[in-house]
Amino acid sequence: MIVKMKHLDLVCVASDKESTLSKLRDLGAVHLDLRSAVGESVAAAKGEAVDAERAVRLILKARDGKEKDPLEIRPRTVAEVLQFETDCEALKTEAEELRRTIAVYEPYGDFDPALAKKLLDAGVDLKSVADIPEKLPEVRLSEMKARLVRLETLIAADVARLACCDEKAILRQYPAIANKIAFEAAKELMSEAGSVACVSGWIAGRSVERLREVAHSEGWGLLVRDPAEGEAPPTLIEPPRMFKPVKVLFDGLGIAPAYTEADVSVPFMCYFSLFFAMLVGDGAYGAIFLAATLALRKKLPKSWFILLMVFSSATVVWGLLSNTWFGANIPWCASWPTVEWLADPSYGNMMLLCFTIGVSHLMVARLWNGICRLPDSTSLAEFGWAGILLFMYFVTNSIVGIFASIPQAMFWVFGVSLVLVFGFSVKPSELKTRGAELGMLPLNIMSALGDIISYVRLFAVGLASVKVAENFNSMATGLVAGADAIWLKALMSVAMVAILVVGHGLNLAMAGLSILVHAVRLNTLEFSNHKGVSWSGYAFNPFRKTN
Repeated sequence: MIVKMKHLDLVCVASDKESTLSKLRDLGAVHLDLRSAVGESVAAAKGEAVDAERAVRLILKARDGKEKDPLEIRPRTVAEVLQFETDCEALKTEAEELRRTIAVYEPYGDFDPALAKKLLDAGVDLKSVADIPEKLPEVRLSEMKARLVRLETLIAADVARLACCDEKAILRQYPAIANKIAFEAAKELMSEAGSVACVSGWIAGRSVERLREVAHSEGWGLLVRDPAEGEAPPTLIEPPRMFKPVKVLFDGLGIAPAYTEADVSVPFMCYFSLFFAMLVGDGAYGAIFLAATLALRKKLPKSWFILLMVFSSATVVWGLLSNTWFGANIPWCASWPTVEWLADPSYGNMMLLCFTIGVSHLMVARLWNGICRLPDSTSLAEFGWAGILLFMYFVTNSIVGIFASIPQAMFWVFGVSLVLVFGFSVKPSELKTRGAELGMLPLNIMSALGDIISYVRLFAVGLASVKVAENFNSMATGLVAGADAIWLKALMSVAMVAILVVGHGLNLAMAGLSILVHAVRLNTLEFSNHKGVSWSGYAFNPFRKTN
């Protein structure tokens, strides 16, 4: 569900502004729009974050991927690291200028500029004796080269000093810097009028009493009200316990439903798990994901660990149902009913499965809408859309040749559904403002057909992954089969392993990309369009300390 929000106006004594914000931060229940704060103090605090990030990057760049001995690592401040880099850049600039000077004078040899100047001053025409430059250098070429060697030594020393800095000590400062940015932003949002200060924000309805208790003890003034029309409160999602891990997926994707929309966490997680398994399409890949998740258990946040376990396990189960392991089959499960059904050479059964998943996904959205709108008359239009989707499911299967024809009963379903959609989508009182929506009905019906067809991507992308794996397997085994001599077989065996590792590694990476593109799209576009979720909201993020 989406937690109900209350709008909050808090008033305090201006002199207690900072202590009030500290108490509010400790409470950790009020959302402030910190993004709108852009003052000098906020910019300065953000500058500290930029400097800290730059310092870490400089250290890692100087280390160039090489691990340092822990005994060599020394904690340094951000200012010290940046000063090392400034000194190093100054030396590099000087060295570069010196290289250009050496390049100019090197063709003339290691002559003494002081002696040449004396001879020129004495009126000796050196041009007739030697080819010397018109402008004389300040020192001999050998001295310039010696100076360049010293500069390169100093540069190497500075780089070594950077490499020995402790980037983890700087990384540990990030929470404090983030807290400072947030606090400065909150201070800027807190406006003053004479001897009082005021700040506005949002708070979950269930947290209001706790805030009132703190306000009573601190002497704050509170005005708490329901959101007004046109206001956009932040969205706080609270899925059922079993489905709470999906929240981290929403956060990772940077999406949130609008406050007035629905929490689709349950169908999102269920169908996303199925899409994940079908798009990866290989039980062995699922086992690799599962092993990696278990190996990283201590490093992964609990929600991500649970989510990845679900997705990986679903992929392993799909591998068992389809008998696909690294693009190959296991003989002992080749006769399973599911394997035989999915292995239809025409791929008709696989496409049927995809269309069935698609229509169920979209009908869930429409039926959910209809139930939520009861007893309003517009609920009938939503039930009508469910009937249209069911009819389009049969149309889709007929188009691709899976069904020989559309059952006669479905035409009656389609006719009744059209009447419901046309008659109850718009109320009579809304005809002037929303009547044009009825004119879009034919296009929306065709769009529903396209939405169901789009689920065939589950089959197409999964099949492509399997075929790529099969081709790499054929390439690898073909190398060994074509070798006669023992030494050549050994060499080809090494090449075979390399091809398999690289090929399946690339296929795994492509599978991950397809999940981000297709599994996310089917949930956030096709399903969400029918459910009426625009994902235009922003997540509830209370003002609190960062751990």
